[in-house]
Amino acid sequence: MLRSFPRGETEASAAWIDLMSPDEDEKSRVEKRYGIHIPDLETLREIETSSRLRVNGNALYMTAPLIAGTTTNHWKLAPTGFILTPDVLVTIHYSDLAPFDDVAGALHDVSDLTPPSALLALLEDVVDRAADHLEHASEILSRAAQSLFFEEEERPGLRRETRKIREIIRNMGQASDRASRVRYAFLSIGRMVSFVLDRCTPKLDQDLRERFEAIRHDINSLDEFEVSLGGRIQLQQDAATAFISIEQNDVVKVLTVASVVGIPPVLVVGVYGMNFHMMPELSWPLGYPFALLLCLLSTVIPYLWFKWRGWI
Repeated sequence: MLRSFPRGETEASAAWIDLMSPDEDEKSRVEKRYGIHIPDLETLREIETSSRLRVNGNALYMTAPLIAGTTTNHWKLAPTGFILTPDVLVTIHYSDLAPFDDVAGALHDVSDLTPPSALLALLEDVVDRAADHLEHASEILSRAAQSLFFEEEERPGLRRETRKIREIIRNMGQASDRASRVRYAFLSIGRMVSFVLDRCTPKLDQDLRERFEAIRHDINSLDEFEVSLGGRIQLQQDAATAFISIEQNDVVKVLTVASVVGIPPVLVVGVYGMNFHMMPELSWPLGYPFALLLCLLSTVIPYLWFKWRGWI
C-alpha cells in the first residue's frame, strides 16, 4: 500500500511517501521517480550498523526496529526503513505501526510539510510511545512490589503463596520483555537521530535541529529510566524466588521435625515387638500401658525440646 502526504499530492510532489508491504509495481514507481532503492524485508532485518545507517548520494538510508502489536499481548519488533532525500521521505514497513497511522492523520492537511519535518514527527511520536510503554511497565512493577512486599495473606499457605508469586513473576517477565524491546527500539532511533544530525546539520534550520536534539535528550532519559527498571525487575525477581524458598524451607522444617519426633516411639515399639521369652515387661499387668506411656513420652520430649530451641 502506498500513501503520499500531504494528502492529495502526487508521488512526484509529496514530502512523505509511506510504503506498507509494497508490491513490486509500487516499489518500482518510487525508485524510478526519486532514483533510490527500496529495501526488502530481509534487508531491513540486517543488524549491522553499516547496513542500518548508510549514505548513497544525497539519500540517507536508515533502518530501525519499531514495535508492532502493542494493542495485543503479542508484541513484536517490526523492521522499518527510512530513506531521507532533499525531495522526499520514504518509509517502508511490513507491519501495521500505530505511530505511522497517527502521524499520517495529523499531517494529511499540512501544506508546508518537508521531508525532515515529516521524519521528525514520526520519531517524536515513536519516542513518546516508548515513554508511555516504559511508564506502563513501571506501573506493573509497582503493583507487583505492593503485592510482594506489603500485602499479607489472610490464610497463608504454600500453594496459595506459590500461585501468587508465580503470577507476580509472570507479570514482571512480561514487563521486562517489553521494556527490553522498547529500549532496543529507542536506542536505534537515537542512532538514527545522531546520523541525521551529523549528515544534515548544515541543511537543517535551527528549529529542526533543536527538535532533533530534544529527541536525543529524551532518548538518553528513557535509557536511564529503563536501566532503573531493570534493577527493580531483578530485585523483585530475586525477592520472589527467595520467598518461595522460605516457604519451602518451612515445609521441609515441619517434615523434618515430624520425622525426628516419630523415631523414638518407633524404636520403643520395635523393642517390645521382638517377643523374646525373657522380657519381664511382657508379664507385667501394666506392661501395655507402660509401653504406651513410654511411646508418648518419647514423642513429647523431643517435640518440647524443638519448641524450646525455637525451631518450630
